[in-house]
Formats: sequence, structure tokens, C-alpha cells
Amino acid sequence: MARQRIVINVDGPPSQTTVRSPRTSGRKPRRWLRVLGIIAGLILVVVVVATVGGFLWWRNYQTTPAYTLALLIDAAQRNDPAEFEKRINDDEIAKNMVASVSQKAAGRYGLAMNSSVQSQIDKLVPSLLPRLKQTIHDEVVKEIKQVAAKSEPQPFILVLVGVPKLVTVTTEGDTAKVKAPLSDRAIELTMQRDADRWKVTEVKDDVLVQRVVDNVMKELPAIGSIDSNSPLFKKPQRRKSRSR
Repeated sequence: MARQRIVINVDGPPSQTTVRSPRTSGRKPRRWLRVLGIIAGLILVVVVVATVGGFLWWRNYQTTPAYTLALLIDAAQRNDPAEFEKRINDDEIAKNMVASVSQKAAGRYGLAMNSSVQSQIDKLVPSLLPRLKQTIHDEVVKEIKQVAAKSEPQPFILVLVGVPKLVTVTTEGDTAKVKAPLSDRAIELTMQRDADRWKVTEVKDDVLVQRVVDNVMKELPAIGSIDSNSPLFKKPQRRKSRSR
């Protein structure tokens, strides 16, 4: 009876030891690379969305009254008259100030006033205001500089951030109302939309009006030396009706 030999290959096939081990050890790095690629893609998307969103927000903010006020305050801190020219409508401010100036000017005559005098002053003051536009402009610039003086000179980006702390802005359509408290009083500005910016068209401040009235009074008869024959104080005569 023949004997059978059992041969055991101790070394084994080389493929089992040299091929399988790299496959099992290489799967994990490939997975991590794929995960890192996905994370990097998501980060890139977030950055792009944030950049586009920030740009759109900035463009929209540049069309708000608060941005124009920041430009004015920055111009006041840098003493830039050219920027004021762009943001202040002197004609509208003077026009909107006519009624207040006429009333204040007439009030200084006290008991010497009557309806006829008031009527004549109401006609005279509008003709004087065009010559006083520069005075009004300078006074409005002083007002804005007083608002700017509430904070130290700062870079423009910090001025933008600080505007809500300095003023209160209420917007309704193409009109904005601004309240700016000063140390001894508060002033009110009215702004109108002007293309993609805004312009100051009205200033309400008793101190400002009084300063303008002081200049207007130089063109009116001196208080206490009223000539009853002066055409300014002459009572209007009634027209006689023609007899038919």
C-alpha cells in the first residue's frame, strides 16, 4: 500500500501577502480625500454666497439716507465743501425756510405789526432769500458739523457704523426724516431721494432760523424807526368801485 505525502507550502502564494495588504491599507486615505474635497467645496460655496450677498447688501445700503448722512458727517470731519455741495439742496432749503423766516422777522416788530405789514414782509422775504442762500448753506454746514463733533474723527467705515448712534432716521417712500440731538437742542432734517443718493431739502431748527432772520433784518427798516409813509408799512388802499 502506497503512502501519501502531505506537502504544506509554508511560504504561500506571494499575491496573498504582497497584494492584499496595500488594498486594505489604501482605502482609508482615499475616503478621507473624498471627504476633504466635499468639505472644501462646501466652504467655497459658502464663501461665494457670502461675498455675493455682502456685495448686494452694500449696494443697497449705499442707496439709503443713512449712507448719505455718513457721507455728510465724514465730509464735516474732513472739511470737504465739495461733498456738501452734492448732498445739500440749497434752493429747497431756502424755499422751505421762507414761512418761518417771515414769521420770525415780523415778530420782531412787536406792536408795530399789523396784517398789512405782515403781508408786505411775506412778499419781501422770498426776494431776499436767494441772496442769503450762501448764508443758509453755511449755517446748515455748521449744524452738520455740530452733529459730527459728537464723535471723534474716524475712518469712514467707523462713521457708517456710528451713524445710528448719532441720529434717528425714519424713511417713507422717497422722503426721510432725520432727528439729530445736539448738546442743547435737537434739529430735524428732511431728505429727498436723488437718483441713488439723498439730499437734504429742509432743516428745522429755531437757532438756525434766528441766524437767518438776523441777516434778513438788515434789509428791513430798523425797529423803532418805522416810517408810516414807508411803502413797506403802508396799508393797502381799496380800489374804488366805478359807478355805472
